[in-house]
Amino acid sequence: MNQRVIPLADVRQLQQVPAIPSTLAPPVGLLQDSRGRALRDLRISVTDRCNFRCVYCMPKAVFDEHYPFLGRDALLSFEEITRLAQVFAAHGVRKIRLTGGEPLLRRHLDQLIRQLAALPEMEITLTTNGVLLAKRAAELKAAGLHRVTVSLDALDDQIFRAMNDVDVPVATVLAGIDAAAAAGLGPIKINMVVKRGYNDQEILPMVRHFRGSGHILRFIEFMDVGASNGWKMDEVLPSAEVIQRIHAEFPLEPIDPNYPGEVAERWRFADGGGEIGVISSVTQAFCGGCTRARLSTEGRLYTCLFAHSGHDLRSLLRTGASDAALAAVIGEIWGARGDRYSEIRSEATANRPKIEMSYIGG
Repeated sequence: MNQRVIPLADVRQLQQVPAIPSTLAPPVGLLQDSRGRALRDLRISVTDRCNFRCVYCMPKAVFDEHYPFLGRDALLSFEEITRLAQVFAAHGVRKIRLTGGEPLLRRHLDQLIRQLAALPEMEITLTTNGVLLAKRAAELKAAGLHRVTVSLDALDDQIFRAMNDVDVPVATVLAGIDAAAAAGLGPIKINMVVKRGYNDQEILPMVRHFRGSGHILRFIEFMDVGASNGWKMDEVLPSAEVIQRIHAEFPLEPIDPNYPGEVAERWRFADGGGEIGVISSVTQAFCGGCTRARLSTEGRLYTCLFAHSGHDLRSLLRTGASDAALAAVIGEIWGARGDRYSEIRSEATANRPKIEMSYIGG
């Protein structure tokens, strides 16, 4: 008998409407949390829908035709997103990444990019599965998008189709990557989530394909995001082993981070064939340098990818809060932040309620 798996609690409902402080402290461009971490990056989810059903993110057993995705009225409008982005910019944010779900499913996304690109000194990037990228790359670049990151978990067509679980071929994503490069959306980063026993045999084929292309291939440890991907520690392939496998065929040398708080550990090929990165949230926690805040599709502020509740900024927006009030609220939330989930992760913590990555973005 087939049984449909349903999360015990829809953590989208676990939100708090923040109280506006009696004293509205103005933003000074440098906001720090309780561990001295600055706020520099804002990830904005523009939709909770996706055209993939990846086994590690949106398995079909949960995200089927009955799943209650958010309605249009629940989503932040582009004007609301831009207004909040301006407030975050006043606090020191200098990079915005648009995520989903699959962000290219949001209609007229180029209009939002155009609004965000008008913010002074702001880098605008986007993460996508690449399916719609070939059609959209040129218009996204024209709107002001700087770079794209593309998710690609295998080059073998059978493995890739099994992982995305909607029978999309690899060729569609590769065409999107080529279109993005032609449009000038580089350097393109290509993210591969490595799940032991599922696609780890694709590590070296991916390296052979993208080495020398100018693109930056990054390997991400399988993480316990959300409550529906069936995460087990023994399915994690440590980044150290990924490096060992690659180094045995293509000698690697470590290189310095591009900026403080960069999540990927960088390596370059000794023969000059480019660089790769590894993101080791499970085996080498980088909570101590995390500068990222996350804004969900309908306006919840989350201070960690592994949070179980968010702060409801949409209610403040839609009940007339001023920019000064919003800035003060965000300042208090970030100032109280003490998140360090990856530092305390264990088999036990894996089962606690967490927001789904498809809702909050990666």
